[in-house]
Amino acid sequence: MDEPQTDEAVPPPAPGAEEYLALDFVNSSVGLPGGQYIDLLGTPATTNQWLTEHGLAPADAGVQETCATQLRSLREHLRALFAARVTGRPAPPGALSAVNHALSKAPTAALLHWDEKSGPYRATPCPTHEILDRALAALAANAADLLTSPDAERLTACGSPPCTRYLLRHGRRQWCSVRCGDRARAARAYARRTHTPSA
Repeated sequence: MDEPQTDEAVPPPAPGAEEYLALDFVNSSVGLPGGQYIDLLGTPATTNQWLTEHGLAPADAGVQETCATQLRSLREHLRALFAARVTGRPAPPGALSAVNHALSKAPTAALLHWDEKSGPYRATPCPTHEILDRALAALAANAADLLTSPDAERLTACGSPPCTRYLLRHGRRQWCSVRCGDRARAARAYARRTHTPSA
């Protein structure tokens, strides 16, 4: 059973998340000290809440487990692509295929409609059953924008284990939050204090 998540346990958005929704999406799961783990897409209800808070679904979308599973799967594929970009390795073919499949899920062109009173107009349809496809496409497109932009040079993994989040590096900052930076500095200080030179 999923434990309720408190706002205090959820780290603040990582640097770059305000520019790239996909960064916030891949960071919707995070490892914490003490073997704790937060997954903001862990249940259909929390997935619906995350989508609503990010403008990707209405509050009453009624996200089901199959939808949440698809979103978690896309998140893992994007994490694999981010990891490949950060480490300079080739992209996993399965991850690329999954992202390209998500990109193709929603039409990008507004369709032509005809109103009996006002005549022709264009609009992008968004019936309830298409909400997930549109969310997947939007997240995949945003990730593709990040990975192909100059900002991709600043993409890095948080340098404070066990944190698993990504961020856009500003200067020399290697941590996704003040909490992670403090933890990394404390770990380095502890290592210096306990390290004894060999005789």
